[in-house]
Amino acid sequence: MYKSRLALAVAVGVLAQQAGAAGFIEDSKASISSRTMYYNADNREGGADQRESAQGFKLDYASGFTPGTIGIGFDAQALWGIHLDGGRGHRPNANNTFFPSDSDGSAVDEWSRIGGNFKARISKTEGRLGSALAPNLPILVANDSRLLPQTFDGGIVTSKEIDNLTFTAGQLEHAYGRASSNRTGLAVSGGTQDSNQFRFGGAAWKVTKDLTLQYYYSNLENYYTQNFLGLVHVLPISTEQSFKTDLRYFDSRSDGKNGQTGYFFDNNGGFAKNANEVDNKTWSAMFTYTLGGHAFLLGHQQVGDDGGFVWLNQGSVRGRNGSLEGAGGSSFYLFTDSMVNQFARAGENTTFGQYSYDFARLGAPGLKASISYLSGDDIKNKSGNGDYSEWERDMRVDYLFQDGVLKGFGATVRHGAYRGSGESVADQDQTRLIFNYTYSFL
Repeated sequence: MYKSRLALAVAVGVLAQQAGAAGFIEDSKASISSRTMYYNADNREGGADQRESAQGFKLDYASGFTPGTIGIGFDAQALWGIHLDGGRGHRPNANNTFFPSDSDGSAVDEWSRIGGNFKARISKTEGRLGSALAPNLPILVANDSRLLPQTFDGGIVTSKEIDNLTFTAGQLEHAYGRASSNRTGLAVSGGTQDSNQFRFGGAAWKVTKDLTLQYYYSNLENYYTQNFLGLVHVLPISTEQSFKTDLRYFDSRSDGKNGQTGYFFDNNGGFAKNANEVDNKTWSAMFTYTLGGHAFLLGHQQVGDDGGFVWLNQGSVRGRNGSLEGAGGSSFYLFTDSMVNQFARAGENTTFGQYSYDFARLGAPGLKASISYLSGDDIKNKSGNGDYSEWERDMRVDYLFQDGVLKGFGATVRHGAYRGSGESVADQDQTRLIFNYTYSFL
């Protein structure tokens, strides 16, 4: 943490010399965001329940670029979380992913971290290097489903030199958990050894205004390599109707020391053809029909029989103080990454659907609601049987004030119910109440 703050101070000092340059200040943006969150996880099989609430603040600053052939700039981010109900209370364990834990398992009163990215731009190519990176790519999706966001340190380059073609490449070395002040190495589910090298590259080609093709490659050293192919097509039917097709395919393989002590993968609690090793092919097809304010989504996903789907997950990696300290919690680029469960075990076939409605059509702009249902079966347990199944139902309502004193203030209510059979995640009902507000002052 000390080194990251020192690097941040040095970068700010260097860039301060350019502060008078046109563009650096004039194009700067700054905002402060507030998130109040109540989290309730009701374990239906007798396990420890969880009920907590907290207040989070996020300060974001993004400079413009200095003039010249090479424009330089700097982005900074400060995070601060405050626990609103102290003590152990309804807090099931000391390795929580909602808020950092003290030595006795209770939540700390508060926690914070600060980070920043140095950035440079040449023509239509931009590079960022720092500790506040939040990628949103098919091979890595930064998680922001709790009080404060997950971030990474490393470097990312994005180039749009060729019209309709976006190239992205980079290397990440550490992760900052959504409930942690400190960074950890990178790993997968069950892996306890750090990998400090996640390399990736790929391209998104907008073939026409309605068709986009994607290819990405990633490699988490000593854990896995992964290839991704994607296709997104939107068919305009009329001014009020469209039909969207979204196809995704992942091919993941073992790399380096994967399967050895610490470098194993627990296959999301399911079967593996080669014990503790990554070996998976997963495809997903989603179709969405939009009619006015209505959106109907239907899709299917199939996880290969040889092992579970794999993605970056630091839940078993310990920080510098030897504690898990909230490093867990991650996202991936499939629809089945739902509120409670992931539907990503070996052999699993999942059919899913969602209905959503935008109430702006009824004169209530800012109000949206959705309900989704996922049903997975043919799940292979650790012995290779395929007799297990699971389902989840999620509901969500969002409202964002459009004008007046409360403009920019939003509220979200989410509720999810999960049930499974056999060797599965424990049955759980989960409720989240979230209040968000963002104020931009530059």
